[in-house]
Amino acid sequence: MNSTQKLWVGLAALLIASFAVLLWVGSEVHRQAPPMPEQVVSEDGTVIYTRQDIETGRQVWQSIGGQQLGSIWGHGGYVAPDWGADWLHREAEAILDLWAQREAGVASYKDLDAPTRAAYAQRVQMLMRPNGYDAETGTIRIDNDRATAMRMVAEHYQSLFSRDPTTAELREAYAMRNDTVPDAEHRRALTGFYWWAAWSSVTERPGSDISYTANWPADKLVGNTPPPSAFLWTVFSVLFLIAGIALLGWHYAVNHGDEMAPVLPKSDPLASIKVTPSMRATAKYFWVVIALFLVQILLGAITAHYQVEGQEAYGFALADVLPYSLTRTWHTQLAVLWIATAWLGMGLYIGPAISGHEPKFQRLGVNVLWVCLLIIVVGSFTGQWFAVMQKLGLKHNFWFGHQGWEYVDLGRFWQWFLFVGLGLWLVLVGRALWPAIRHGGESRSIVSLLFLSTVAIGVFYAAGLMWGEHTHLSMVEYWRWWVVHLWVEGFFEVFAVAVIAFLFTRLGLLQVRTATVAVLFATIVFMAGGVLGTLHHLYFTGTPTAVIAIGASFSALEVVPLAYVGFEAYQSHKLGRATPWMQRYRWPIMFFIAVAFWNIVGAGLFGFLINPPLALYYMQGLNLTPTHGHTALFGVYGMLGIGLMLFCLRGMKPQVQWNEKLLKFSFWSLNIGLGGMALFTLLPLGILQLNAALKHGYWYARSAEFMQQPIVDLLVWMRVPSDTLFSVGAVALAWFVFRLWVAPRKEPVIDAVPVRS
Repeated sequence: MNSTQKLWVGLAALLIASFAVLLWVGSEVHRQAPPMPEQVVSEDGTVIYTRQDIETGRQVWQSIGGQQLGSIWGHGGYVAPDWGADWLHREAEAILDLWAQREAGVASYKDLDAPTRAAYAQRVQMLMRPNGYDAETGTIRIDNDRATAMRMVAEHYQSLFSRDPTTAELREAYAMRNDTVPDAEHRRALTGFYWWAAWSSVTERPGSDISYTANWPADKLVGNTPPPSAFLWTVFSVLFLIAGIALLGWHYAVNHGDEMAPVLPKSDPLASIKVTPSMRATAKYFWVVIALFLVQILLGAITAHYQVEGQEAYGFALADVLPYSLTRTWHTQLAVLWIATAWLGMGLYIGPAISGHEPKFQRLGVNVLWVCLLIIVVGSFTGQWFAVMQKLGLKHNFWFGHQGWEYVDLGRFWQWFLFVGLGLWLVLVGRALWPAIRHGGESRSIVSLLFLSTVAIGVFYAAGLMWGEHTHLSMVEYWRWWVVHLWVEGFFEVFAVAVIAFLFTRLGLLQVRTATVAVLFATIVFMAGGVLGTLHHLYFTGTPTAVIAIGASFSALEVVPLAYVGFEAYQSHKLGRATPWMQRYRWPIMFFIAVAFWNIVGAGLFGFLINPPLALYYMQGLNLTPTHGHTALFGVYGMLGIGLMLFCLRGMKPQVQWNEKLLKFSFWSLNIGLGGMALFTLLPLGILQLNAALKHGYWYARSAEFMQQPIVDLLVWMRVPSDTLFSVGAVALAWFVFRLWVAPRKEPVIDAVPVRS
């Protein structure tokens, strides 16, 4: 068995073992998830909430944007509070105030002396933390004082989600439109869902001294402090990281340099690839990529501005027609859509380029899929507008409106439509690649990996179809992260690595055997941490302690392959300057270099900052999360999408002279703008929030009291220069692509190879 075959066997064994463990964890999440009661009853027999109330409340929450307006269990938006954390603290304080008024005759427990306050705090923990759920009857029994406090907090929320003038200032601080939930009964049901999310986060699991959410969120008032497992597995995650990087360094030192240096061609090998009709038809995909990218930036600017004005944009009541939860929905959804479209277009282009085979009706399939993508974007966005504006109703929201799950917001009908579209993409790419796989050759392993990643991309989106409208929240989160982490961050990345390896071998920058081993090794290293690393998103979503142990251990290893990618990118960059004709691919390769940089900084440094359990316990849902999110999602996957797009455009327009100055300006504007966005706003704001969470509790770090401080407004405004620079860079990229088709300039040709003038 040669080294390539051993790597294939190793990859297969790794994936089988990893997914077996991941599925086992899913069964444990299902078994140990926080119970959904049939009724919540006070000591005097009053029914406070029924299961139907809580279920309807969740439907209402999803219809108004779900995780795009505030968050539940830390996943979601950052302007409004985490509703569970906010409810939990308000309920505890309401109970304490009731006791202080009745027993000490003071208006608030804060008016008591320190020893009495400490005694009251201990007493409220003894009231709220014990598990009052009766599994036989499905009933949660509540103390009368707590029931009174629950009604007080519910009244506050019912006022907040209406147009009541008494909470108008708070609505503006939370960037909520007036009458977010116009129906009074729906508002009452919504409070039931928020209460259940809070109850799950403070109520101790049977036979345990930690809550269903592992004591998250941090709130000393109710006894929510980090569990021992968070400390233990944070230490182990750091050890695994150090060990992984050490092993990678050893492997690289031992193996790198043994391969022979490639003999670079004297002319551009890709210039000989015949551009087929279906390959040429993919151009429209890249036009859509640019359009969606620009709209995403515009919506991002509006979303950021809401943090300053709340309901308006320079005096215009924007929230009445385009609420914050909707602009954030579209902003995050477009990020995935335009990046995925770039990769889908690249797949359709590269298939016939690799095999030299144009299947029958391939161009028709490419065009039909493009139309389907447009219908999905327009249809899903329209449904989401009707949902958030409360014009759709709960009956049809799940299928045609807003599911409320960040990054997977599409209605179920549109999810199925997208799944069918991915199936069509899989067929189109697969049948174009198949002749190359069947005929073998030294590139067979790279092409096979490319084909298998294509299959995984088409099939694994089905994880987004695994939950229903009333599936338990913990299980929805489990499957949702299969899509966000495994589908986007996993198999798309394997696909991209295989594509890049093929391009570099065709350009002569890498020997095929070397590239094959490197690609398989990189895939093994990435998947070793990537599959089970999915669980680091699930530490505090009503999951058992095993999730913390496995997620912390393997998510630490996710950082390791990022360094490996950086090594390879540097080597490719050096080779890319070795011949004059390689200048034609300078900027696509530069975008790949940017991918390596942001892999290390955005995905690696900022990712590991928040991934260990103890760190994420305090940081989940603070602005340190979007620091990682922006620099990883755009820095890695966005830059990669642009680089792949540029390679395709070079092949489609081989005789067109590129405006190198425009691409250079775009490249540096995008990268500097992204860096400024993170360093001048998101990172410092996240650090301030972290300090607030450590001092006062998570509820305070997300509160209007904290988020409306002048320093926060200043940090938000400090985004403007970086955001402007980033936006100008995107416009420059759009203008560059536009000029390739409108009034292009041809390059002079020498020996049938275009050269730079």
